[in-house]
Amino acid sequence: MSLKTKISLSLLFLFSISLVLGGLGAYYLNRLSKDSQAILKDNYISLEFISTMQKSLADLDDPDALVNFDRSLRKQEANETEVGEQELTSAIRQEYDRLRAGRRDSLTIGRIRQNLFALDDLNRRASMRKSRIAEQTAKDALGWLASVGTLCFLIVLSFVISIPSYIANPIRELTRGIKQVASRNFEERLHFKSSDEFGELAQSFNSMAQKLDEYEHSSLARVLFEKKRIDTLLEIMSDGIIGLDEQRRILFVNSVAERLLGIDRQRIIGQYAPDIATSNDLMRTLIQDVMQPDISERLAEPSESDSPTNLLKIYDAGAGGVGKENYFTKQIHAVDVTPTGETETVPAGYVIVLQNITSYKELDLAKTNFIATVSHELKTPIAAIKMSLKLLQDKRLGMLNGEQQELVTHVQDDADRLLKLTGELLNMAQVESGQIQLQMQSVKPADLIQVATNALRVQAEQKQLRFEVALPPDLPSVWADPDKASWVLVNFLSNAVRHSPEKSTIDIDARLVGKQVEFTVRDYGPGLRPEHRDRVFDRYFRAPGLNGQVSGTGLGLAISKEFIQAMNGQIGLNSDVQPGASFYFRLGAI
Repeated sequence: MSLKTKISLSLLFLFSISLVLGGLGAYYLNRLSKDSQAILKDNYISLEFISTMQKSLADLDDPDALVNFDRSLRKQEANETEVGEQELTSAIRQEYDRLRAGRRDSLTIGRIRQNLFALDDLNRRASMRKSRIAEQTAKDALGWLASVGTLCFLIVLSFVISIPSYIANPIRELTRGIKQVASRNFEERLHFKSSDEFGELAQSFNSMAQKLDEYEHSSLARVLFEKKRIDTLLEIMSDGIIGLDEQRRILFVNSVAERLLGIDRQRIIGQYAPDIATSNDLMRTLIQDVMQPDISERLAEPSESDSPTNLLKIYDAGAGGVGKENYFTKQIHAVDVTPTGETETVPAGYVIVLQNITSYKELDLAKTNFIATVSHELKTPIAAIKMSLKLLQDKRLGMLNGEQQELVTHVQDDADRLLKLTGELLNMAQVESGQIQLQMQSVKPADLIQVATNALRVQAEQKQLRFEVALPPDLPSVWADPDKASWVLVNFLSNAVRHSPEKSTIDIDARLVGKQVEFTVRDYGPGLRPEHRDRVFDRYFRAPGLNGQVSGTGLGLAISKEFIQAMNGQIGLNSDVQPGASFYFRLGAI
């Protein structure tokens, strides 16, 4: 039975008790009213009629006396209610008729008075009897009303005591249970039994608490544990990490990032990052890419972590208070999530990582300095060896036999390779130290191609290779360093000569592309494997040939890339060329 039905039945029962009490009271009041009316109508009025007739009989000299007597007698005749009252009234009527006929003797008047006294006594006794009946009715009414009223009072009292408790106790238990659940005591249960809404509410509460308890001891506990572990990992990492939501508000900052920013992290967590950037230069540098509208597309593109835009030099006070300038790479990672029921991901925020590469930079600088020193020191003895070889080949100093000439040729080839290697190492040291010295000037593309072909003509003739040069006559000059640009072109041709089969062709093209002149060198050798094409410009990478062997130092193309980019040009590989390989670089036309 529902709570609404129980309350309705209780109120209906109370209403029924009120009706019973009201009906009983109305019943006895009606009886008392009838008894009172009976006394008034049946007896009291008859006594008034009798009194009027007695007065008229005592004053017969008054001409209206008989008229009043007759009027009262007629009314009395119409109000005969008691036993014997009719006989007395008829006797009075007979004596009155004799009196009115002229017989006013004392005997007739005496009989009338005697009958009036008898009629008066009859009505008085009837009035007293009815008064006793009315009094008994009142006593009965009082008794019944007292009994029924006491019973109803006890019933109502029980309702007053039980109904509030019936409603308040479950609510009190529910309130206590909700407080326990709010304090994360998910083992709390409601134990009152009922078949109404309170019972359903208790079952729903217990089910909710059970689900929360299961969640608390399952996924939530694991999530909290994982969050605590991630927070710990973030704190012990040597990299600075800053987390932003999709609205660019700061979610978390680890201790390293806090130290680098020089701001208390509790003060900036939850703040809008651009607002912090207005007073913090490092924050402004870190979020400048995040604030771009095409950040998602830009993050999807591969980028070098040590590019100038990502390499930062930041003063770090250090955990021990001893500060120095450190090198950091900035990496931005987009966080995407897939909402429940959806198939497409939506952005959820960004993570900015400041990776400390100071130790690597110091090692790299030491390596660069070592290579530069060694290469510089090797150039002098190599030059001396080449000078000695030239003296040996001078016929004025004497003729060499065939075996001696062959040995001198081998030594000269090895010296040339050593000189080329030291040159590449010196160029690489120059590139890595960021001290590329350029002598920018106007250069004709034909001059660059002529220098490169002349430098490689002997090696090409040894393999019977032919240079096919395509050079439009109206091609404009380029703005470049002639030594660096010709060095790149020589490197392209050297690779082409090395990998071209004998008696083949090497194509050398120059053409205008927009506002730049594009130089292309293509050979018809085995080409590059697809998995190696993205790494050919990496330092120290050497692509293996078809037989699995590698050659070269792996620095030529890396140095070429740095030289071309230093001259604001582009360099690349045409991956859709088959057979062979095709490399190009572009320089600004003037």
